[in-house]
Amino acid sequence: MWQKNCYRIVVKVGTSTLTHDSGAANLHSIERLVRVLADLEGYGHEVILVSSGAIAIGKSKLNLQKRPTELRMKQATAAVGQCRLMHLYDQFFGEYNRGVAQILLTDEDVADPVRREHLSGTFAALLELGVIPIVNENDSVSSAEIETGAQKVLGDNDTLSAIVAKLCNADILILLSDIDGLYDADPHTDPDAKMIHTVNDIAKVEGLAGGVGTWRGTGGMITKIQAAKIATQAGCDMVISNGSKPDLIYDIVAGKEVGTRFLAQKDV
Repeated sequence: MWQKNCYRIVVKVGTSTLTHDSGAANLHSIERLVRVLADLEGYGHEVILVSSGAIAIGKSKLNLQKRPTELRMKQATAAVGQCRLMHLYDQFFGEYNRGVAQILLTDEDVADPVRREHLSGTFAALLELGVIPIVNENDSVSSAEIETGAQKVLGDNDTLSAIVAKLCNADILILLSDIDGLYDADPHTDPDAKMIHTVNDIAKVEGLAGGVGTWRGTGGMITKIQAAKIATQAGCDMVISNGSKPDLIYDIVAGKEVGTRFLAQKDV
């Protein structure tokens, strides 16, 4: 049975949704997403946004011809891009009279019990104040994702969003991707691929996950399956939906059949 009337919502948006192919910020896409999230907050829901895009937007801001390969340059590019990204979010959310806060995380922040407790308190306080936290991994000091792609505590924003959902006791985690949901085959190569709308047992669909995503992002269906494990074990539903259609978030929150929904474990 689909969960309805969710109150605390974590939304993760990927780089491919936030940027054009050039890496420049897709202002139209960002504005549409912000409008929906601001409206949900106006309904009384609590909203947390986990946002990718810092390196791609930093690359565009710095007029770089290609994504840096050297670690220190990647981290510098991320620092520039994160500043630009938060400026855009502050502007767009401000148009709807919504306040935002930036939270940048590292492995140690969520692995250490004391720091994790303080972090949880910060999220709770921001939500009480009616502020929308905007979360990203702190790429300027953490290299788990951008240097090696290694899966540590963090390492990709799908996993990060699931950890945030668990930390904040969210009702639902929504992963906005460049695909409509999980299919029984690769929809890019198989015209007969069919979407799986509901997943009760993640073990049965793990083999359907492909490789990594687009050049602008680092995730793929594999990381989304991993995120689903974390979220559902914490008692949180998780939905994969198409980031180019942010209005679908309304239907997801209302419990309608959109994308692929991984159902929370009932014994949590």
